[in-house]
Amino acid sequence: MSIDPASIAELAPPASLRIPAHIGVIMDGNGRWAKARGKRRTEGHIEGVKALRNLVELCINYGVANLTVFSFSSENWTRPKDEIVFIFNLLRRFVASDLQRLIRNNVQVRIIGSRDGLEPSLIRLIDDVEAKTAANTGLVLIVAFNYGGKAEIAEAARKLAREVAAGRLSPEAITEDRIAGALYTAGLPDPDLIIRTSGEQRISNFLLWQAAYAEFVFVEENWPDFNEDSFVRVLETFARRDRRFGGVEAVQS
Repeated sequence: MSIDPASIAELAPPASLRIPAHIGVIMDGNGRWAKARGKRRTEGHIEGVKALRNLVELCINYGVANLTVFSFSSENWTRPKDEIVFIFNLLRRFVASDLQRLIRNNVQVRIIGSRDGLEPSLIRLIDDVEAKTAANTGLVLIVAFNYGGKAEIAEAARKLAREVAAGRLSPEAITEDRIAGALYTAGLPDPDLIIRTSGEQRISNFLLWQAAYAEFVFVEENWPDFNEDSFVRVLETFARRDRRFGGVEAVQS
């Protein structure tokens, strides 16, 4: 995944594409990919990690500034315990094998979501990867892990309620910007584009507040099959969208 600076010109995206500043991805279909091939679900998750590596490289090459991926939702705890343990161990292996690569490519990693219920060793791993990439100034990779959009908004409301109860904030001062500043994604731009793979067409509790004016593109490929051709096709779809943000005139992002 290391990028040769001399080849940057060759990697430049076509001029016809409009590159979103922030892309969100619901990486869906690992299990279906595995089932269609007579494989175990865990093998689908392994291939899903490979697709994530590829997407990170594509975002670097195409000049995407922020990428948020939905890796484990707060609802995923209902999955079989063995599968959950496998996913967590896969996260550990991904960090161990890819951290130096991410650092070399100037990628900053932020992991959003609740830390409640996570093993102390996993929390230390999350803190370590964030600390070691904090000074990087390239692609910001936001990993939504143990994340739910409703829970995020509820937590922001509790933060602001505590401020009001302490007398540090008046109820009238609670604005949309104040709420946005209390979310996990504080300081990041809202997503311009959200992609969901596997043909499903729902948001599934992902970035509910932040996605208010995002463009949604649903693709048929299961996540492990999402490649550069898929990525370019989505960007072409995004380029054809008229983004009016509630107004009459289209706004270019």
